[in-house]
Amino acid sequence: MKQNMPLPPLLEVKDLRVSFGGKEVVHGVDFAIAPGEKLALVGESGSGKTVTALSLVRLVHNARITGSARLAPREPGAPPTELLEASERELLGIRGRDIAMIFQEPMTALNPVYTVGDQIAEVLQVKQGLSPKQAWDAAVEALAATGIPEPQRRAGTYPHQLSGGQRQRAMIAMALACRPRLLLADEPTTALDVTLRQQILELLADLQRQIGMAVLLITHDLNLVRRFADRVAVMENGSLVEQGPVAHVFEQPQHPYTVKLMNSRPDRDVQDPRGGEPPVMQAQQLRVSYPVPIPGFRGWFRKGEFVAVQGAGFQVPPGGTLGIVGESGSGKSTMALAALGLIPHKGELEVVGTRWGPDSAKNRDIRRLVQVVFQDPFSSLSPRMTVEEIVGEGLLVHEAALTLEQRRERVVQVLQEVGLTEAQFPGLLGRYPHEFSGGQRQRLAIARALIVQPQVLVLDEPTSALDVTIQKQVLKLLQRLQRERGLSYLLITHDVDVIWAMAHEVLVMKDGQVVESGTVAQVLRNPRDPYTQTLVAAAS
Repeated sequence: MKQNMPLPPLLEVKDLRVSFGGKEVVHGVDFAIAPGEKLALVGESGSGKTVTALSLVRLVHNARITGSARLAPREPGAPPTELLEASERELLGIRGRDIAMIFQEPMTALNPVYTVGDQIAEVLQVKQGLSPKQAWDAAVEALAATGIPEPQRRAGTYPHQLSGGQRQRAMIAMALACRPRLLLADEPTTALDVTLRQQILELLADLQRQIGMAVLLITHDLNLVRRFADRVAVMENGSLVEQGPVAHVFEQPQHPYTVKLMNSRPDRDVQDPRGGEPPVMQAQQLRVSYPVPIPGFRGWFRKGEFVAVQGAGFQVPPGGTLGIVGESGSGKSTMALAALGLIPHKGELEVVGTRWGPDSAKNRDIRRLVQVVFQDPFSSLSPRMTVEEIVGEGLLVHEAALTLEQRRERVVQVLQEVGLTEAQFPGLLGRYPHEFSGGQRQRLAIARALIVQPQVLVLDEPTSALDVTIQKQVLKLLQRLQRERGLSYLLITHDVDVIWAMAHEVLVMKDGQVVESGTVAQVLRNPRDPYTQTLVAAAS
């Protein structure tokens, strides 16, 4: 009796090695992906995950790539394609049609001078030969499939007009437009909140059922791996140290590095806020709106209005953390910008008892008390400034009387406080941001905020761009700084685990309004609003 033979792999990688300037960074990697299979490649920043994926379609510049990466043919009986030996012309036909890629940072992957609809339509015209009208209609459908609101209108917007999550969905729509056989997904849900992550995972699973698409998922989100992947491969320092079925690796990890990853969920280690003191920041009936164009001749005479935050109120306790959680476009970051006094708003907003806003005459004095740590430390730190210049810049404004030596002493002191020393990094003060890892750059961003001795830090997704082990380190640092300095945090995040680890009070936002608030235990353990229940369930 003839036995059923397993299907040949869609992609088979053997002894993949990648070198830069004679230094090998990927060491003899072997793996295979079957048609319709979901393989997750996990590891810390710098482990070689992204370089491995990019080398498969030869998008790594100035690299020497050896080994084998064989892609199965579309037509039965045809020979497989050796990707590492294919000509550039052959690769142009394969990229997008057979193998598509979702890049980690959509703001740099999308062209800023074209609308997102035009960019998706261009792919369809080039790869599938559609007419401009057909390509535009298909682009709108692709955006709608990713769950983006008002896809017809969003197709006509530019990347900078979309939120981070919306830009990521536009990037996903572009990658999936031609229904590739293999999707290389490099952190495809990093910028998305938990509910949208679930939507994207369901979308990818649906496409797999329809066309048998395989996925190589590069991520540091272990919850996402557990929910989505069939198999997992763990990379450390350019080598695959463990791979196997997800259930087996998660329940019985064999390698010490895998065990370390599995134990990287953030711990709650915070003390209670100081009692008997007024809030360091509070708002009542906060409203933020933006002008938007009105279509037709009426738009010649007036502008419409988009209300980003409506009737919100909050209090940041002294020495405590207020967490604001919600999906992309819910108004979280707009609330943070208002709290920083960077955008006009209506309603009452006070910092240490003083009214606060963009037009306040006391802006400079208050601005010292309210500092910010942004989501992406690479884009928030000037690449042309040294560590000493970046960290010490605030002193030039708020303590201009200090001498150069006094400023340098303060810079060294605050760098030591966040765990960066001259012993670790010789020539530390003269280094530039690109010489540091993502977690180290975020420590620089925290040092820059701390050096002027603020009372409130606005943390806008401070760990979402970091892998799980570095995220845990940064959260521990923030917890320690809060205890030692008595800092108050306004924490903006879509990560419920981060809220649980850091926050004392929680606001849940949806469509610009606060739908639920309370202590972290009340909101996360006994959510009342259906939307909060969905958030908590998606994160569990």
